[in-house]
Amino acid sequence: MDLLDRVGLNTLLLHWFVVTLLLLIIVWAMIKALASGKTMSRGAFLFLSFFPLISLFPIPPPQFENVQKAKQEQRKRKEDSGDPPDDETIE
Repeated sequence: MDLLDRVGLNTLLLHWFVVTLLLLIIVWAMIKALASGKTMSRGAFLFLSFFPLISLFPIPPPQFENVQKAKQEQRKRKEDSGDPPDDETIE
């Protein structure tokens, strides 16, 4: 609660100002990109259309591959512990 007590009106106004300024800069940059995109050559336009595909972060593997690996590990653990597999029914 001590952190919340220290937050004053000045801090809130400063954060509001920074967020508003960042949003205005983003909107301005998007408008500039749109305006320059209308006058660009076809090659430059294609480059900018593929630009979002270039990423600094690695692309994570699909989730279903992780699930399949987890299932295989679970089966191996069951086999190692001596439990019968789930697909065999005991009657």
